[in-house]
Amino acid sequence: MIRRSVILTTAAVVSAVGLAIVVALPAAADWYGNRHQETNAYATGAEAKSARASVPRWLADEAESVRYSMRTTGGDRLLTATLPDDRLPAECTTEPRPKAQEVPLKEDWFPKDARGKATARCGLYYAYMDGTTLYAWQDNDDWLRAERAEPAR
Repeated sequence: MIRRSVILTTAAVVSAVGLAIVVALPAAADWYGNRHQETNAYATGAEAKSARASVPRWLADEAESVRYSMRTTGGDRLLTATLPDDRLPAECTTEPRPKAQEVPLKEDWFPKDARGKATARCGLYYAYMDGTTLYAWQDNDDWLRAERAEPAR
């Protein structure tokens, strides 16, 4: 009888630990993967640029509903903003279909299919317009190449 109790107790403990691992492991992996990602929302482009030096300077000060996400350990960035009209910023160059990098970060407010819609380069960002909404992203590899090309100060 005691042996049966020990076996049942051991089985219950093993089951509880297994369940805890199944639940905790994905949460821990999500935390670990996103711990270096910061996301903010700003009323205007001017506010975003004032708050973060890494927000691209080509973003119009008059842009509204700015959402910005960045990885603090590199150059991965996401940006959405409502522009005053349906034109890309003047600093952007349109291309038939730039060979856009994958969108490096995931946010529920950024389209999952953005890569295939890229029509422009705005600095190091791939971008496209959907009405008056600008969607743009920067890839760490492009950022690193640009950093290496700059002369040392």
